[in-house]
Amino acid sequence: MNTPEPARLAWFKSSYSGNEGGECLEIAATPGAVHVRDSKDPARAQLAFRRREWDAFVRFASGR
Repeated sequence: MNTPEPARLAWFKSSYSGNEGGECLEIAATPGAVHVRDSKDPARAQLAFRRREWDAFVRFASGR
C-alpha cells in the first residue's frame, strides 16, 4: 500500500484523551487507508489499515 509521508497527514487524537501523557493513539484517515501511530512517540513507525479492515475493527471494538 502506498502511504503518504507521516508529516503530511492530518493526525487526530480521541476527544476522550487528555494531555496528561497517558497511552493514546492518533489516527489519520486518507481515501484508501487509516493510519495509526503512538501519540507519545509520533516519529516511530505507523500502521496503515485498508478502510475495510479499519471498519471491521471499529465494529468489533464497539460491539456492533
